[in-house]
Amino acid sequence: MSAKTQYTQLIKTEAKRLGFLSCGISEAQFLEEEAPRLEKWLNNNMHGQMQYMENHFDKRLNPTLLVEDSKSVISLLLNYYPNHEQTTESFKLSKYAYGTDYHFVIKDKLKQLLHFIQDEIGEVHGRAFVDSAPVLDKAWAAKSGLGWIGKHTNLLTQQVGSFYFIAELIVDLELDYDLPTTDHCGTCTACIDACPTQAITEPYVVDGSKCISYFTIELKENIPSEFKGQFDDWMFGCDVCQDVCPWNRFSKSHSEPLFHPHPELLSMTKKDWEEITKDTFNKVFKNSAVKRTKFEGLKRNIEFLKD
Repeated sequence: MSAKTQYTQLIKTEAKRLGFLSCGISEAQFLEEEAPRLEKWLNNNMHGQMQYMENHFDKRLNPTLLVEDSKSVISLLLNYYPNHEQTTESFKLSKYAYGTDYHFVIKDKLKQLLHFIQDEIGEVHGRAFVDSAPVLDKAWAAKSGLGWIGKHTNLLTQQVGSFYFIAELIVDLELDYDLPTTDHCGTCTACIDACPTQAITEPYVVDGSKCISYFTIELKENIPSEFKGQFDDWMFGCDVCQDVCPWNRFSKSHSEPLFHPHPELLSMTKKDWEEITKDTFNKVFKNSAVKRTKFEGLKRNIEFLKD
């Protein structure tokens, strides 16, 4: 067995031990196919007010600009599918935001994995990325065979669906590379048909500026009134396109204690949300991704949902 193959197996075994759902590896090189697609998406203003999407265009497409002399992109998936969901009498919160902010949870695991690589293999330089730097996570995960990008533009995996986070380590170590998988969306259009705001404008294209997640998390000003009545009770994020996807019938509950919600969260009713105080917000969303929208932002979203 070559050293490269040995290192690859070591890394994948350790990733599993750390609780990652799966691990795929691809060669760190310019993302040729994604370049024109990203450019067109930006030119059509589908990023709305997410100005940061315009920054670092080259870095988004070329990992060697992020990590000098990088050779491999190690993509990792972490399941967040919950065992219990909110009461049906509630305003809705995207399932990924039930527990501790995933940035903290995953960053910690990635650091452990990088230290493991350095301890076992030697002087390896690399950086950990969790959705907070100019890295096209889904493109890398698809390239490394972890799934295909579905018509709703989320990564999909046959055995487990799409309720997982994607993260990566970019390292200056040569490894064995995985091959992409094939697309299994077929003729299905469930996600396109179900999107409350018609944000999926055509298969594999999402107009971010029409997405409920964008309005409830990214948009800092008032939500445009023409979308009144179209939010299907989502107050933070939206899972509709994932909930209706047939592949998510295979989702299994995660086993990460940090992703368990605050005990009060699941039983809160619409009335509780309408009356939420800053103290309750801070208690229920301590270390949560919901802090991103802040108390005022969540209140704005709830007001928008009221009749």
